[in-house]
Amino acid sequence: MENENYEKAINLITSQEKFHICLGLERILKMLELLGSPQEKLNIIHVAGTNGKGSVCAILSKILTCAGYKTGLYTSPHILEYTERIKINGIDISKNDFADLITEISILAKINGIYLTEFELLTAAAYKYFADKETDICVIETGLGGRLDATSAISKNLLSIITSISLDHIDRLGDTIEKIAFEKAGIIKNGYPVLISNNNKGFDTVKNVAAEKNSTVLIPDKEVELVFENQKNYALYDNIKYEFNLLGLWQKENLELVFAAVNYLNSSGYEISRKSVEKALKEVSWLCRMQYIPKFHLLIDGTHNPDGANVLRLSLDYYFPNTKRAWVYGSLKTKDYKKVMSSLFRKEDEVYFYNFEYPNSVPYEILKQQTPSGLPVNIRELEYLITENKQALIIISGSFYMIGQILNSSNLLKNIAELVNIY
Repeated sequence: MENENYEKAINLITSQEKFHICLGLERILKMLELLGSPQEKLNIIHVAGTNGKGSVCAILSKILTCAGYKTGLYTSPHILEYTERIKINGIDISKNDFADLITEISILAKINGIYLTEFELLTAAAYKYFADKETDICVIETGLGGRLDATSAISKNLLSIITSISLDHIDRLGDTIEKIAFEKAGIIKNGYPVLISNNNKGFDTVKNVAAEKNSTVLIPDKEVELVFENQKNYALYDNIKYEFNLLGLWQKENLELVFAAVNYLNSSGYEISRKSVEKALKEVSWLCRMQYIPKFHLLIDGTHNPDGANVLRLSLDYYFPNTKRAWVYGSLKTKDYKKVMSSLFRKEDEVYFYNFEYPNSVPYEILKQQTPSGLPVNIRELEYLITENKQALIIISGSFYMIGQILNSSNLLKNIAELVNIY
């Protein structure tokens, strides 16, 4: 019965072309009001940005959980199951609770003539779930932009955090850094602080928006140094060496924001000990973000924009400098896949393109025009590539939707999906 109800809920989410994006707060605010405005009962850390926001959310929520706080976490997209998006203390919402919430909200929306997109429906469910479960604090990741994103249907928060900003979703957010930064800065609430690195490309725009909203701008005041030695990853901060479970050179800036956020929370009445931070950094995981599975010499990362591709390439050169690479890549048409591929692939790399079923996915033939050496690959060939691999580092990268389909497509890859949750 649980699976049956869950499948019905998934059908409600994915029906009527709900996937399309329709920015604006009117619909979600009406829905939340009908639900008793659960979002206003929550203590929220709200995170926006082009790259890094998911990692910051994952690390912060893990630290708060280790510090003893009942911590809600809302992120997107999911990789394997919709329930991944809504967590308390790192545990996914149950399929029963998820199905009940989605069904309740869908019926309420229909009765009141409110059309909700997929993301709005999920956001309403997350806010109600966190309020019903009486969480102490919630870490909320925006879906797209910030100003008109459904997660912004809140009047206050503990803290806004804005991670690295670059050109992405230019069709919806604008074609300049300034325009995109303005949209991201829309999460700032009147009188509540915002945390941003002073080397962020959108810093000046965010600072101006904060001034208009009488909001204090917080800046990380100490640097983080990443060290990889004896096949272990460490973060050096304030003369302390922390074992750190997430790979990726981009985590330097993310960690600087996280440490600054922890310092701010401690100064605001929260109690987060150094031991809690140590435990969290050692144990934190973030699904399919430069996740390395040693058993298969396989790395999975959902890089899908040029800035992310640049830093992934630098990270691979740092962690795996002399290793042969075999790429399995796929993209959506809405992404600048030409620039992404030019950053990721070296001349000597093997490149395979995976045709995945999804609206706006780029056909293999189009990708091959950009990289003539690329070859199509299906699931059986991918399985063979992984199991028979002797030397190359296999990197599955590009669209998260592609990655999810791959990991759900066979017993071998489902086994890898389970391993992804371990490493």
